[in-house]
This record gives sequence, C-alpha cells and structure tokens, in this order.
Amino acid sequence: QAQLVESGGGSVQAGGFLRLACAASGLSIRDYCMGWFRQAPGKEREGVAQIASTSENSHYADSVKGRFTISLDNAKNTLYLQMNSLKPEDSAMYYCAAGVVCYAGAHSCAGFHSWGQGTQVTVSS
Repeated sequence: QAQLVESGGGSVQAGGFLRLACAASGLSIRDYCMGWFRQAPGKEREGVAQIASTSENSHYADSVKGRFTISLDNAKNTLYLQMNSLKPEDSAMYYCAAGVVCYAGAHSCAGFHSWGQGTQVTVSS
C-alpha cells in the first residue's frame, strides 16, 4: 500500500525559508509525476510544483516560480520542496502526491491518486 509522509513544515517569518520532504513507501517515485499542493483555510487546493524523474522537467505555479524548487532523490525515494523568500500568502497545509502526469504550471491535481496527510506552513509578516 502506497504511503506518503510529509515533514519539514513550521512557522517562519516572511522572507524565510523551509524545506519540505515527502518520504514515499509502497511506490517508487521514479514511476510517477510527483507533486506538491497546498490548501489554505477557505480556499481550494492548488498545485504548487510537479516533477517527473523520467523527463527531468519541473513545473511551477506562477505564484511560486523563482522562489520554490522541487526535487527528487530516487535513492531515498523522497520528494523535496525548497521554499525560499516565503510570503504570508504561502501559509497553507502542504501535501505531496503521486500522479499519472504532470501539468504545465502545476495547475491540476487530476490523476493524482496517492496523497500524504500534509504538513503545515505558516508565514508571519
């Protein structure tokens, strides 16, 4: 059974950084498009970044482009999200997921079938 476990969330001030990790078991991240998504209270879940090891292409939402970096460690079967220059509007629960395909702009979660429980990111001004 596939399991994804996120870690690395926390509370930081604006301009700070965090590195999220998503440890996978029961599936090989190299076989999927892996993505990070976030959901703030009262808002819909949105795509943040997606990557597929087969294509080595990464995709980012416009709101995080240039500040966030998604990466894979296939040996550790772990997905990462380096988040720099954090803004209060980045505050949300962050989820990792495994999906069938990646989307330009990381704009969709269609086809993402395995989800972690999330890790909270809070950015104060």
